Amino acid sequence: MLYSANLDSVLEKEEYLCLMEPLRQKIQTLGQLVKSEKIPVIIIFEGWGASGKGSFISDIIENLDPRHFKVYSIDAPTDTEKRMPPLWRFWSRIPSSGQIALFDRSWYYDVSVGKIDNNIDDETADEYINNIRIFERQLTDNGYLVIKLFLHIGKEEQAKRFIKLKSDFSTAWRVVDRDIKRHKKYEAHFKAFDNMLSLTNTDYAPWTVVEANDRKFARVKIFNTIISRVEEMIEKKKQEHSTSEDIPSPKHNVIKMPLISEISLDKSIDPAEYKEILREEQAKLRTLHNIIYQRKIPIIIVYEGWDAAGKGGNIKRIAQALDPRGYEVVPISAPSHVELAHHYMWRFWNNLPKTGHIQIFDRSWYGRVMVERIEKYTPPHIWKLAYNEICEFEKYLYDWGAIIVKFWIHIDKDEQLRRFEHRQNTPEKRWKITDEDWRNREKWEQYEMCCNDMLKYTSTEYAPWTVIESNDKKYARIKAIKTLINAIEERLEREDNLF
Repeated sequence: MLYSANLDSVLEKEEYLCLMEPLRQKIQTLGQLVKSEKIPVIIIFEGWGASGKGSFISDIIENLDPRHFKVYSIDAPTDTEKRMPPLWRFWSRIPSSGQIALFDRSWYYDVSVGKIDNNIDDETADEYINNIRIFERQLTDNGYLVIKLFLHIGKEEQAKRFIKLKSDFSTAWRVVDRDIKRHKKYEAHFKAFDNMLSLTNTDYAPWTVVEANDRKFARVKIFNTIISRVEEMIEKKKQEHSTSEDIPSPKHNVIKMPLISEISLDKSIDPAEYKEILREEQAKLRTLHNIIYQRKIPIIIVYEGWDAAGKGGNIKRIAQALDPRGYEVVPISAPSHVELAHHYMWRFWNNLPKTGHIQIFDRSWYGRVMVERIEKYTPPHIWKLAYNEICEFEKYLYDWGAIIVKFWIHIDKDEQLRRFEHRQNTPEKRWKITDEDWRNREKWEQYEMCCNDMLKYTSTEYAPWTVIESNDKKYARIKAIKTLINAIEERLEREDNLF
């Protein structure tokens, strides 16, 4: 893409002044429309050092309401960010609906200047690029507008600008040693940039190369690009979507799962043996927790299941075996107003564990294809996308190094009724039963259908579902702990075999 750019593009001052005033007015109007239409907008600026990224961002935000935008300057990840999945620091910064996020460099850092600076090999860079494409597609599928601008200047122009910056005391600090080193490797960076642009120029998030040797020409092109993309997005929102209930075929290799109605719940454990077995398994888990902490292996445990199935008691027995400094239980309820204004995965990205830690989710991202589907909170054309999005999310975490364990805590309808009635008739347990629980019970068949779809489309080799038979709570607790132990031991054995 860079090879076809015309760096001789110039705009005369008179023409520039004539064009810019209406463009500024248009940006102001569109900024208000973005807010009223609740469109989350991401504008990223990539390009050469001294190409004017900061100046152009300043030009844009001068015309926006300061309450409705944030600017992020991205450099090499911090020590804290290095302990999280690479895209975590960007997911945590995506804007809410009606807000604009402007990035001075972005998630392209590691496949552009970072690739050369850090000697990142092609295989690693290609994997990262694939994850970027998925990231941007998930954002745009869920209503985000992603505008990508690459500011292109020639080697001679860059050298002139560095000299000018260094000659002024007030701007000399902006040129650091790494800028000079990158300038000396201009041709290598050119190839890396061009490859990055070509591989990530998609229909849903296209690149615009801005020839920036002439700042006036560049400024007009940037404003025109943003205006046209926002106008297209507003028009797109008016289009109707399909309401078909058909679920897309899975794009990931899934493990065949039985229907939950076919799973025998006639599983139990001798109460006299339960406490001894529990102590033994908890001791094993305690030892393994120390090992995964030392090896910096993150673990993500997901609990889904019927109301009153025993998720809380199950989580409690696992947590008893863990060092409290190395785990966290994240209870998931209805999203807040702030969470609803973001991509639905945003709140889960913000609750991921760092390396060596364990995160236990009491309900999870699977609400997208369960309660949101059943209660019609989310239209079909949106929740249907979630099966693939969830698999991509879990695959990304697995590739990052996480162990993912997913439990469906299963009871039958009669057992649920017995537990509901017991809670309602026991004063100290009455707080556990709500009107919503009874309403959900009336939709048992719908939940069962959605559960079967969830297991069918999202049980993968890297993140399989384990159905925990929980008519006997004690049996369920032991099975869950053993399943977790097996997953950790298999991972450690696989690592040991590599050396």
